[in-house]
Amino acid sequence: MRFGFFDQLPRADWQSESQRYEDILAQIELGDELGLDTAWLGELHFIPGISCLPSPLMVLSAAAQRTKRIRLGTAVTLLPLHSPVKMAEDAATADVLSGGRLEFGVGRGAAPVYFSGYNVPQEESRERFEECLDAILKAWTSDKLTYQGKYYQVTDLTLTPKPVQKPYPPIRIAANSPDTFILAGKQGLPIFASPLINPPDKLREYLATHRDALPAGVKQDIALAFPVHVSDSRAQARQECEESLMHFFEMASEVVKPLAGATIKGYEAYKQLRERLERVSYEGVEKIGGIFGDPAYCIERVKALQEEFQTTEFICYFNQGGLVDHATVRRSMELFADKVMPACR
Repeated sequence: MRFGFFDQLPRADWQSESQRYEDILAQIELGDELGLDTAWLGELHFIPGISCLPSPLMVLSAAAQRTKRIRLGTAVTLLPLHSPVKMAEDAATADVLSGGRLEFGVGRGAAPVYFSGYNVPQEESRERFEECLDAILKAWTSDKLTYQGKYYQVTDLTLTPKPVQKPYPPIRIAANSPDTFILAGKQGLPIFASPLINPPDKLREYLATHRDALPAGVKQDIALAFPVHVSDSRAQARQECEESLMHFFEMASEVVKPLAGATIKGYEAYKQLRERLERVSYEGVEKIGGIFGDPAYCIERVKALQEEFQTTEFICYFNQGGLVDHATVRRSMELFADKVMPACR
């Protein structure tokens, strides 16, 4: 099993953006030193409390200059918001600057504010996503790009640079809605998922549909994200991370609120998610996948979750909510890498 970590860089009012960026770059550098396999960054817009990170590819390109081994991934790039030409150029540039270490995670996005801010109708997100990904892959594998879709049309463009990885960087799709699990499976693509969006029983069901949809001979590849905080004891871990964790879910509840009553196809899961977020508790997060405690307890939890979901990559969210200070996050990462990872590989 691979181990990665994720951040979307939440920022409280009293935190500076420059410090949050310096923190995440230092944490990626530390992850490289500790032997973590992947660092994943999310793309979010217009909601500073949830994220001040609109351009993960830029941050990953900076991180590439400070690291040697760790793979650098987007989780995810929101394809419906962007030109496939620009995304093909930017992602290929990040792959070049990292010496071929880019992992290109892609998704549609959910928050209505993203779509209104970019002047993109949210009901078009599925079609735009599929077209954009198709055009990017053609751009990376053709000398010149010609693409005639419903939303994107280009003729005879020469795009540079091309990715270092051939034919292109690994692609992974964020799967939250049932139809996305099937779509990714039919395309033979790995997925991201989270028991915090779909509860464990539904997630197991959707992972099975992804597996059943895979072409013959393609092995299922699942990356699941979990909130993680390792400390000297379960009580100490709770003291250090509970405020930040609850802050995150309070903010997330407001973000998905507009989707709870929406009828946009493919976003049905967000009605139930809104209901769960309104009654979330620390104990509830622990029950569905939170890992908070001493190393021995965390080893037990990681092994149990890996067995339950057959995870290929276990992604840790070490500072969900962004309120845990950098030194404490660093110690949690060190304990996880030194004590937990070796027992769970």
